[in-house]
Amino acid sequence: MLKGKHIIVGVTGSIAAYKAALLIRLLIKEGAEVRVIMTPLAKEFISPLTLATLAKCPILTDFFDPTTGSWNSHVDLGLWADAYLIAPATANTVAKMAQGIADNLLLTTYLSARCPVMIAPAMDLDMFAHPVTQRNLSALRELGLAVMEPAAGELASGLDGKGRMEEPEGIVARLSDLLNPKPLSGKKILITAGPTYEKIDPVRFVGNYSSGKMGFALAEACARRGAEVLLITGPVALKTQHPAIRRMDVESAAEMHRLATDTFPDMDGALLCAAVADFTPGKQARQKLKRGKDALMLELLPTQDIAEAIGRMKTGKQFSVGFALETDDGQESALKKMKKKNFDFVVLNSLQDPQAGFGYDTNKITLLYPDGAKTCFELKSKKAVAEDIADELSRLKLDSLADSPTI
Repeated sequence: MLKGKHIIVGVTGSIAAYKAALLIRLLIKEGAEVRVIMTPLAKEFISPLTLATLAKCPILTDFFDPTTGSWNSHVDLGLWADAYLIAPATANTVAKMAQGIADNLLLTTYLSARCPVMIAPAMDLDMFAHPVTQRNLSALRELGLAVMEPAAGELASGLDGKGRMEEPEGIVARLSDLLNPKPLSGKKILITAGPTYEKIDPVRFVGNYSSGKMGFALAEACARRGAEVLLITGPVALKTQHPAIRRMDVESAAEMHRLATDTFPDMDGALLCAAVADFTPGKQARQKLKRGKDALMLELLPTQDIAEAIGRMKTGKQFSVGFALETDDGQESALKKMKKKNFDFVVLNSLQDPQAGFGYDTNKITLLYPDGAKTCFELKSKKAVAEDIADELSRLKLDSLADSPTI
């Protein structure tokens, strides 16, 4: 993804400068051409020879080469670069960037750069949390810089908190996203996943066999395409991986309905993949029901229809995609559901297909559209199915969707 890209790596005077060696190695491995600028203090933390060996290029630290008198032109560097990455970025350098101070080669090159600029701050927790530092970071974000939030953990001071420079792998992934815009970049997508549990008493519930695997795979696929994902999930034993996924856990259909309808107005669209219970007990016993000789009669009441509610709320600048799991008359039922719930398209799978549906790592789907068109796919892993659905979503006319605040 970075093959052939020209990347300037700026290294400032932080103990985290040792990570610059790993960072440069990863960039070279990705096929990027790298030039490195170090501040004078950075040389106290890591040898320029180490970085020069990895970058396969002399390290730049001063405006002039003292051995030849040649000028290291910050203007030419700024024109050469496809991206300028400053990692680590100290509180001092962040402050100077925010104020436009140019007292070293790293900073003058920053002011000359016409390319995207990304910084990875690294400092002690109190320095990072200080209002001045936060104000400076906010100012840089407003100028369009990408700021890689530091991680929390043990710091060089011995304290524990937020301020550790993000790991090189995460920085390279973010930089790749910055230079390779994704089809869903800037879009906010709501995804529901998993089952819901409808309580009978404190230890029993009405539920279904949904594992949540399809919804979680969709969340990862959309996030990899640049979307900010809000994943509302029922009770499942799964974890998310991509940092652009924000997860909210619920148990019942009522809880999922409330969260979905509350958050959807701020979204660009929704993928309604959860296997929401259609019925919930009319009464919940406060204590465990004891087994007796007589049959237990449960009154089951219909739950609120999340997909239908989203369909009514949807504006012309939003999309919604539904999922249909049928045992018979699959296409006919799915088409009726699509019309009733105002879906842009519906994903149909059948419990009659072997190795598809609940509990399996594979699925076989058909995409149905309001105009009667359909696209059939063979049996695939749920991760591969998620990629197909996300690709189809990317082909929707999303350019007209309004930009909305970040989650």
